[in-house]
Parts: sequence; structure tokens; C-alpha cells
Amino acid sequence: MFGKNYILPQEARSLLFSSFSKPELAFHKLPIEECYNRVLAENIIASEDLPGFSRSTVDGYAVRSADTFGAKDTMPAYLSIKNEVFMGEPASFEISKGEAAKIPTGGMLPKGADAVLMLENAQAVSVDMIEAMKSVAPNENVILAGEDIQKGTQVLSKGRRLRAQDIGALAGLGITQVNVYRKPVVAIISTGDEILPASSVLQPGQVRDINSFTLTGLINDNGGIPVKKGIIKDEYDLIKKTLSDALESSDIVIVSGGTSAGVKDMTAAIINELGNPGVLFHGVAVKPGKPVIGAFIGNKPVIGLPGHPAATAVSFDMFVRPLLEVLCGLHKNKISKNFAYAKIKKSIASVAGREDHVRVALELEGDELYAVPVLGKSGLITTLVKADGVVVIPEGKLGIDAGEDVKVKLF
Repeated sequence: MFGKNYILPQEARSLLFSSFSKPELAFHKLPIEECYNRVLAENIIASEDLPGFSRSTVDGYAVRSADTFGAKDTMPAYLSIKNEVFMGEPASFEISKGEAAKIPTGGMLPKGADAVLMLENAQAVSVDMIEAMKSVAPNENVILAGEDIQKGTQVLSKGRRLRAQDIGALAGLGITQVNVYRKPVVAIISTGDEILPASSVLQPGQVRDINSFTLTGLINDNGGIPVKKGIIKDEYDLIKKTLSDALESSDIVIVSGGTSAGVKDMTAAIINELGNPGVLFHGVAVKPGKPVIGAFIGNKPVIGLPGHPAATAVSFDMFVRPLLEVLCGLHKNKISKNFAYAKIKKSIASVAGREDHVRVALELEGDELYAVPVLGKSGLITTLVKADGVVVIPEGKLGIDAGEDVKVKLF
């Protein structure tokens, strides 16, 4: 089934990246609200402390902690009310020995105070005096100036994909624009005489285009800009012209369909005619996705993906996503794929010498997470719809036993 022309997935990826010279990546400055999920093209150094002042984390009284030592319900410490701190205003007074100041959550700690007594641990004796019913330690219920971020420290690194919390940190430091790498453009060429637009009424033997929509979402999710080049009939010159044009305007070209051994499947021949080094591999020992093509025309990657929807998704994850990460500027040590750990619900057999990607749905039973295999042929889109991710069975393993711990690559 898997002859000498089929190579292992890791060999295929090695061939791809050994033939790829990472280009100089372009970047531009954008407002931070436009930078969610974008990749930083610069290191971010804090120009100020965050917070810029020591502040309370609770409603209560700013105090000198030493004045409360030993205080308890049966032997409270008595403190006179010096003043009150208001939100958004500087605390322009000083706390002396035996004094306290009312302070709200987030209020600025006045000079002389080094802790905050929680409101529920204080009892008013009069309008200008309280009993401290509990002792507080130095810096208790306080965030110190610079405790979150100190001036001069590196907050975010070049090559990091920005998350919501990262954007929040930038805003907190007053940074409203950052340099991010430009998104790589990925051309999608759908081939096949039987493929029709999704809005079409089908005749026998025809199918609606699924893969270009799936690929558009996958490219968007992984930081690229998808550009559909249309549904191209199985005509050599037409596919060749479309592929040639796509190379001019994109960073990666994906050809969907036209990768198996059928009479009209001519993608590999067209790639080799258009330029060197051409096809690096045609066929990988993996299921689903065996007939995938990996190629370069000049320094532009061209990936031929199988026409079956499940094989398309698996092959994209194995070969297109890693290329996109490089072209997005993502740091190689950053994890961009989410995983979950679960127990496989039922035993799954595999074939020696082949890497199997088994689609699974995740189910929680009590406190235990189970991966339930979603069985079905790679041409069935519902196997992807029902699945939450895939479990990879390495080529040297003959299967997975029910109850075995597995790592699930989440979609």
C-alpha cells in the first residue's frame, strides 16, 4: 500500500524546510486594536513602571503596618483617621505614626503607609478614629509601584503572536501602536471538472466546492490572507496559467485536488514545468492525506492537497501551517497549536510504516476527558464537523489500546 515513493511525514517536512530560504519579512506599524493575533516585529521595552504608583487592592484603610502589630478582636489597635484617598487623585498627604486614611480599591497609597487594613477588619469608634481588629504585614493588600512591570524590562518579544492580554499590557503602558509583520498571502486554486460553486444546483456526478472554504478558515486562523483563484477545470494550460499568475501575487500557493494518480491529475507535471526545484515529494506515508505534493517554484512553496476534505485539513496542518508560521514571523520556540490530553475511548488499529491521524471528539465523563474516535472515510466532511481534533499514531506503532493516554491536537 505504501511503496518506495512514499516518504514519512517528518522526512517530507525536512525536505520542505531544507529547500526554503526564509525571505526578509516586511512589517508595518498598526494601532494595537488591529493587532490581535498578529505577530510582533519588535521587542517591547517598558518606558515606565506599571503601576506607576503603589495602590490598594481592597477597600479599607491605609496604615503603617507596625501600628497594627499584635492587634486582634480582644485587643484592637486604635488609629486616628488622618484623611481620605479618592480615586483618580494623588494622595498628597502623609501618614504618621498612629494614623490611618480611608482608601478605595485602586486608590493611591499615601506616603508613610505601607499596608491596607481591610474594611471588614476595622470598626469605627468615632468619626475620626477606628479600631484595627487584625494586624497587617508590610505590603499586605497593596500592589507596589512597578510590581507588575518595571521600567526598562522587556515585556513582549519579537516573533510573539499577540493575545488579548498582550494588547491589554500594551495599553497599560501607553503603547498604542506597534510594528507587526505583514500577513502572508496564500492563493487557493481548486481543480476538478466535477467541482461547482457552493451555490450551485448539482447534477449527478457533481459536488460543491468544500475545500476552498475550509482552507480559507484555516489560513485565516493561522495568520495568513487567503485569496481564492476560482474553480479551475482539469485543463493543463488553464491550470498552468492560473498557477503561474498565483505565484506572482502570493507567498504560498495551495492547489486543492489533482494530486492522485488519475489520468487528469496533472498538478505535479505543471509544477515541474513552471520552475526549479519543482516537486520535492509526491506521496507521504500518512492517513488521510497520502497523495500530498510538496514543491517549490523558485522560493515560493506550492503545496498540492488531496481533494478529500479530511485529508485536506490534515495535510494543511502538517505542511502549510508550519510554512505560514515562518512567513508570519512567528518565533520557532512559540507554541501555536493547542493540545489536550485524554484517554482514548476505544482501541484503534494502525498500519506499520504509516502515520495515522485519527479524528476524535472530546467527551467529559465525571472528571475524566475521553477522546472518542470519529470513524469515516476522508471524503466525508462530517468527520471533521464532529471532531474536536486529531490523535496521531506514529508510523512505528500498530495502534492504540482503549484507555490509553493520548495527546489530542485541537482544531
